[in-house]
Amino acid sequence: MIIYGINPVLEAIKSGRARAVLIAQRADDRLQRLVEEAGRHSVRVRFVTRDELEQAAKGGVHQGVVAEVERHTEATLEDLAAGKDGPALIVVLDEVEDPQNVGAILRTVDAVGGSGVVRQTRRAAPLDGAAAKASAGAVNHVAVADVVNIARSLEALKKAGVWTVGLDASAKMAYYEWDLTLPTALVVGAEGHGLRRLVRERCDQGGGIPMLGHVRSLNVSVATAVVLYEAIRQRRSRSRGR
Repeated sequence: MIIYGINPVLEAIKSGRARAVLIAQRADDRLQRLVEEAGRHSVRVRFVTRDELEQAAKGGVHQGVVAEVERHTEATLEDLAAGKDGPALIVVLDEVEDPQNVGAILRTVDAVGGSGVVRQTRRAAPLDGAAAKASAGAVNHVAVADVVNIARSLEALKKAGVWTVGLDASAKMAYYEWDLTLPTALVVGAEGHGLRRLVRERCDQGGGIPMLGHVRSLNVSVATAVVLYEAIRQRRSRSRGR
């Protein structure tokens, strides 16, 4: 798998997933530090021309570095439902295909210490290239469970004791009315059509983000971040007895 960009490649080196790194012949200070980090982790580095980098990155904004990395070890729904250091906090992607959105969501899941992400094997953005760069390296750390069917996966999460909540702009309940201290899977849909009907119907609860201005909805990655940080706020408040 190919990724590019300084932060994604640096995180891949630190996580032990980088196999080889290609760097522009005229490397700047940031790239030189990356070379030193690669040396500390025994990762092979090769200096190449800009044309070679452009070809390897397939036209992506590579910032002078491209890396070949091992694919992320696939997680299972059971792994995610078990949580990390507390109740599970999972994001389920229902046909979110934009790599920028997927990368931004991965970055937020990592930032809040979430359990991981569930995505469908078809109609899903690949986790290399633009998605990896947009994640700022979080793709190297966030557990991802690839599934065949989202609706059936929600049923499996329910059986594992996870509360499934669908982010739906048409819902009457606001997201902050949910009890997000429970083991939770936040289900988000693609921009434009949102959650598919069958997926929305499989969720335990639906809710939206109140829109007080002129636009009707937020970007899916922004909306996901809003709810995830509300979950963190609720969980911290409960742990403090408030």
